[in-house]
Formats: sequence, C-alpha cells, structure tokens
Amino acid sequence: MLTRALVCGYMAAARLLELWRSRGNIDASGPVREGEWSRRTFPLVVALHACVIGGTFLLGGERVRRPWLALLVLVQPLRAWVLATLGRRWNARAAVPVAMEVAAEGPYAFVRHPNYAVVAVELFCLPAAFGLWPLAAAASAANAVLLAPRIREEEALLAQLPGYSERFEGKKRFVPGLA
Repeated sequence: MLTRALVCGYMAAARLLELWRSRGNIDASGPVREGEWSRRTFPLVVALHACVIGGTFLLGGERVRRPWLALLVLVQPLRAWVLATLGRRWNARAAVPVAMEVAAEGPYAFVRHPNYAVVAVELFCLPAAFGLWPLAAAASAANAVLLAPRIREEEALLAQLPGYSERFEGKKRFVPGLA
C-alpha cells in the first residue's frame, strides 16, 4: 500500500504541477492556435489521467510488478528532458503559439512527439505495476482514441511554423526507427 500510495501521489502531484505550468506557459505565449478536437477533448484527457491515477491507488494490488514500475520510473527523466527542452513553449493542451520557435534539439532531435510516448508508457505502466491489467488496457485504448486526432491537428498547426516541416521530415512520431 505504501509503494502504491507514493507512486500514485508522485504521479498526481506531477500532473497537477504540469497543468499549472501549462496554464502559465499558454498565458505567457501570446496568441495560440488550438485544434477543435484538442479543445473539446482536453477535459477528457485530464479525466483519463485522474481515473488511472485514482483507480490505481484505490484498486491496485499489494504485489508490485517491478518491471512495469521500473519502466514507469525510467521514463520520468525523458519527461523532464522534454519539459526542459521546450521550456515556456510546452503546454498540455496541444496549443501552438503563433510565434513559436520550433524545437529540434533534445529528444526532438530523434522523434516528433516524445512527450506523447512518455504519456503512453505511463498510462499503461502505472496500473500494470499494481496488477490492474484491464485498467492498463482500457487507459491505453482511450489514450490512443483521444490522441490520434489531436496529434494530427497539432502537426497541422506546427507545419504552419517556419522550419517545422524541414526539421521533422522523415522523423518518426514516438520511437526512433519504429513508430
């Protein structure tokens, strides 16, 4: 119970901090463009994360599946690298500042959407680490349904920025060389 509480507490605190940081970044970025799908489904994305974290805390078993917990822990530095690379350009809404400079360094030197890859790992690994296989599968499926159109919209907005298409041509979305 203690491990589950600590892990879920960390994940909840991290998501709340990111929502606060995201709002500040959007407010400071000037005019932004956001796709209709992203705008309409953002509350569902937040609810999905809350349900996975809360569900894992309330329903998770006592036995920790160490490989899944290890993978969850191992992707946290990648998330930090994404946030540090984007700085004030990052937000949780897929809102693209009109005057944003395209990031092609850090993890973006390898893939177009490293943060979405981290989110996918987290939404599966958190419940899987505590034996909640149906929640891990459902969360992953819901995440895919919510993010697939959002990513297409976001990429269309990013393509309007100078240099985006040239810098990301041929780069995979999530995993170098795979997807």
